[in-house]
Amino acid sequence: MSPKISKELSKHRLEQAKENIEEAEILFKMQKYKGANNRAYYSIFHSIKAVLALEPIDFKRHKDVLAYFNKNYVHTEIFPKIIGHKIAEANAIREDSDYDDEFVVKPEETERQIKTAKELFNLVEEYINKER
Repeated sequence: MSPKISKELSKHRLEQAKENIEEAEILFKMQKYKGANNRAYYSIFHSIKAVLALEPIDFKRHKDVLAYFNKNYVHTEIFPKIIGHKIAEANAIREDSDYDDEFVVKPEETERQIKTAKELFNLVEEYINKER
């Protein structure tokens, strides 16, 4: 993949992340917390994939995307270590929200997921603009 295509793909994925944040906020206002958790997580996921597009590297499974990002970007402190913990929490809450019928979503948890999505989006946007 050429650097130009990688940069375009990265920007496209970051735009997806932004749209996911907007969707999460709308769902949160409607008190649809499970859906908001899902959209916040997908914003995080698309932000991470925006970074990976610059290498370019890709994976089919979410756990592989998250593991690679943690190993190569969080553990090396390209991104703050705390964001790795927040991403893991967002992933766990998204899985519970999506797959556990008895999971009770707390509005403050959902608010935290949206905040994490925005934080990562901003970090990734800065990284893409600075590094590439």
